[in-house]
Amino acid sequence: MNTIILAAGKGTRMKSGTPKVLHPVCGRPLLRYVLDVVQSVGSLKICVVIGHQGEHVRRFLGKGILTVVQRRLLGTADAVRCAQKILRSSSGDVLILCGDTPLLKKETVRSLVRKFRRTKADGIVLTAEVGDPSGYGRIVRDWQGRMTAIREEKDATEEERRIREINVGVYCFKARALSAALKKVKLNPVKKEYYLTDVIGVLSRRGAKIETYLTGEPQEGWGVNSREDLAAAQQVLRQRFLRYWMAEGVTIEDPQTTFVEADVRIGRDTVIRPFTVIEGNVRIGSRCVIGPFTHLRPGTRLADEVQIGNFAEVSRSRLGTKTLMKHFSFAGDAEIGRHVNIGAGTVTANYDGKNKNKTVIKDNAFIGSDSILVAPVKVGRGAMTGAGCVVKKGQVVPDGGVIVGVPGRIIKKI
Repeated sequence: MNTIILAAGKGTRMKSGTPKVLHPVCGRPLLRYVLDVVQSVGSLKICVVIGHQGEHVRRFLGKGILTVVQRRLLGTADAVRCAQKILRSSSGDVLILCGDTPLLKKETVRSLVRKFRRTKADGIVLTAEVGDPSGYGRIVRDWQGRMTAIREEKDATEEERRIREINVGVYCFKARALSAALKKVKLNPVKKEYYLTDVIGVLSRRGAKIETYLTGEPQEGWGVNSREDLAAAQQVLRQRFLRYWMAEGVTIEDPQTTFVEADVRIGRDTVIRPFTVIEGNVRIGSRCVIGPFTHLRPGTRLADEVQIGNFAEVSRSRLGTKTLMKHFSFAGDAEIGRHVNIGAGTVTANYDGKNKNKTVIKDNAFIGSDSILVAPVKVGRGAMTGAGCVVKKGQVVPDGGVIVGVPGRIIKKI
């Protein structure tokens, strides 16, 4: 199987300098979700059709994925023709998707491909039934229930507009059937574009076997064309992620106020309290308590039984087992050991105006309230900082040492 992903559109309604398919949703670009689906199906080759600001998309894709430029945006059928020149496939199957559909599920596309192969069809279309089909292409069937066409709304009759089964925009074709049909697709006189959906009509008139696969979730076909669409897609994905983690044994006290992005790992019996934001590339151990009003940024690593509480933020830092950081604190670029207490109001001042610097706090240390650690600094095992202490840049507090004052001075060892 070869796959074609259509990602050449301008995304005019986004009103953005960023290509539409690279806009992030739940921490990942739209196109990344589609690529994950395609790779789960097992495509031999993946070709992404790019156009507007295509170089940005190509850089994001990196090596291993083919790209082809659609020089003139003449519609989806023209985009597929461009990709065919790269794939040069006269046999096998071709899967076609849009790059702006982050809600597609891997299971749905795998089921679509399985049905396509089981029925030995020439083509198959992913469809959905919706209450309001406005704006979508309708699935037209004959008296025997066989699909004969996909009718775009502006070209549909009044009767066809009442059809509630819509085209989701995912297709699988036999390569030879697709190639022959594309040659017969005519320019739409109104939009001055070549529609990929017209391939269905061409194949039907030739007596080809066309199947459909009905998804149970119409949202899977949502394309992101505006900022409002982006927000709607984020809402759906966020709830999917939260349901997944709850099914895995994580307690989410209030899913309506909890934000967990993609590429997060959370251990069992961890509790996520309200108004918590967990960005991508965060790893949380088991039996932790996070929140309320906690922000975990990328690069955060929490061991088992860590507690992060009210208005605390952690970025690019590691916290060891049973470490507590419960109130009004910030840890950035820090390596914090086990059984450490981070007092309320503690700040690791990691940025000196040019570089991010590291703070190291060893096991069993006690960081007093309102301490400021001006990185790079090192606080030894079992050491203690007094309330309001400022540990100067480059300072080392020895194991068991006690440091107090502004600036901090070591007064004794415990």
